[in-house]
Order: sequence, then C-alpha cells, then structure tokens
Amino acid sequence: MEAGAGGKSRFGAVLRVGVFALLEYAGLLLFAPILVPLAGYFGGGALTTFCSALLANTAAMRIWERGPLTGIGFGWNRAARHNLLLGLGAGAGAAILVLLPPLVTGAATIEADAGRPFHWPTFLFVTVALLFGAVGEEMLFRGYGFQVLIYTLGPYATILPISVLFGLSHAGNSNVTPLGVVNTMAWGVVLGVAFLRSRDLWLATGIHFGWNWVLPVFGAKLSGFTMGAGGYVMRWTAGPLWSGGEYGPEGGLLTSVVTVLLMFFLLRGPIRRQRSWLLRDEETGA
Repeated sequence: MEAGAGGKSRFGAVLRVGVFALLEYAGLLLFAPILVPLAGYFGGGALTTFCSALLANTAAMRIWERGPLTGIGFGWNRAARHNLLLGLGAGAGAAILVLLPPLVTGAATIEADAGRPFHWPTFLFVTVALLFGAVGEEMLFRGYGFQVLIYTLGPYATILPISVLFGLSHAGNSNVTPLGVVNTMAWGVVLGVAFLRSRDLWLATGIHFGWNWVLPVFGAKLSGFTMGAGGYVMRWTAGPLWSGGEYGPEGGLLTSVVTVLLMFFLLRGPIRRQRSWLLRDEETGA
C-alpha cells in the first residue's frame, strides 16, 4: 500500500480538505439540477449527495494519495462484512428501541396508511434512496476530509466539529426542532466513533442505513420526511418532547437516550478493527 504524500502538515491538511469541500460543492451544483427533477426532492437529494461525495472522494484519493476510492474505508473483506452486518443490526435495533416503548405503553400506535397503501415500487425506491443517502453522507462527513483531519489534528478535534456540521446540515429540513438538530449532532459523534473503532466506513454506513430504513418502514417520519414506505403510519399520543412532533422520533428524547446506549455498544461491541489507508495504520502498527 502506497502512503500519500501529505504527512501531518496542518497546512497541507487544510489545503486538501478545502479542495475536497470545493469538489463536493461543485458536485452539488452539477448534479442537483439534473437529479432532483428526475427523482424528486427526497430521491434526487439522496442521489445528489451520493454523486457529489463520490466525485470529491474519488478525485481526492487520486490526486493526493494515488489510491483507489476503497482507501477511504470501503475495502471489502471478511472484517468489512462483519462490521457491515453489525452496523445494520445496531442501527435497526436502535430504531426499534425508540419505537417499541411508546407502542407498548400506548403512547403511539401503528395503523394501516389508507392514503399510502403498501406498494412494492415505492418500497424499493425508498430503500434504494435511503441506501444511496446513507453511503453518500458517510463519504461526505466521514470520508476523505474527515480522515485527513483525524490523522492531522486527532479524533477529538475532528469528530466534534464535523458532528456539529452534520447536525447543522439537517437544520433546513421540514419541521426541524432544536432537539432534532442536537440529536443529529450526537449521531454524528456516534458515527465518527464507529469509524474510529472500525477504521472502515462499513460499520457507520450499516448503522446509518439500518436506522434510516426501519423508521419509515414502521410508519415514522424520518428527519421531517413522510415516505410511506411500508404502508403504515405511526400516530403518537405522547407530546412532541418524546415523539419529536412533525419532525419524527429523531426530534424526541427517546432518540437522545438510545443514542447514548448506541455509544456504549460501540465502545464495547465486537467490532473488527481494520487498517486505514488515510490514518496510516500500516505505518504506526495501530
């Protein structure tokens, strides 16, 4: 494996991350006018994020590291499969932990959605869009720029600021609440720690997609979006502090609690740590 030439120079890191951000922004300007009219605001937005992040990460890896896109943490092996499945289970399990207590206590019910009955094409479209959205956001927020900053500045100086940006990137969503933004920032920390523990993006992507898929399948709103993927709707009798209101469970206290539990799982769970190209683990023996 050939290490990139950037070293730990802070100026070099700022330059590379700055160009990475500009490439991402250029991708947004290029792809959004094409993909949003084709796939709608939700699907087109997810595809735009994915394509922009793919462009920025591929170009950055080629220009500075002379390496493939897989070098950001998408190499495929037995450990990657383990971490992906572990992440999918953790993300889906976390979503179920948020939905189950209100359903058991009667604070919420799940009913057939008469206005959006189950429809296979819709279900598959939402699933694919959520997958592309999760992969795209992980490449954007935990990909090349994130990893270069961790190598140069350290995890604490990187994970917290990037998590704030991750939360603020959702601040324009419909019906967003202050707690929803704070919870999303906390999720940014969780996903950052997932990368730090695994040294790949499979674990974080699995968590991200597992969570994002389960909520709409059971009829809950996701970050302000109503998707109708599963043909059900979740109706709450609990107040918005717990339910998240029109923003969905991510804006409620239950998500805050489950995020803490998920962090404990990441610190203790059976994660398989891999060698990271950008963190130079092969050089340090970490």
